[in-house]
Amino acid sequence: MQQSYQQLLTDVIKKQIIILGPDITLAKARNVKGLVVADDGTVTDVGGNPQEVTQALVDQFVQLSGEIVKKTMEPLLLGTMDGKTAPIVMPSQPVMPQPIMTPAPSATPPVQELPQQQTPIVNTQKSVQ
Repeated sequence: MQQSYQQLLTDVIKKQIIILGPDITLAKARNVKGLVVADDGTVTDVGGNPQEVTQALVDQFVQLSGEIVKKTMEPLLLGTMDGKTAPIVMPSQPVMPQPIMTPAPSATPPVQELPQQQTPIVNTQKSVQ
């Protein structure tokens, strides 16, 4: 059963690597206590209760991306292993992350167009008759 959870968690992490990229995904996965993840996203060890570890991983990604992650993970998490595993509980309301920082106002003033001066065209060629 440990092997089944490792495969499930590996599938979840690798799917998130495609969506979020490896840096963010691996950082979030490695925040989960009891989860050991290789650099390619493969779960190498699940310590403690595997269902709790799975829930903690899902919570990390839901916190980060809300409904997007919920929808992408549902197909993976709806299947049960050996018919004995309780379904993973997804939050009914997404947890939306707070903005990290607000962009500073631009220090450069807007560009203003200068009026163009019209230069008269002067014919400098002599007419030949």
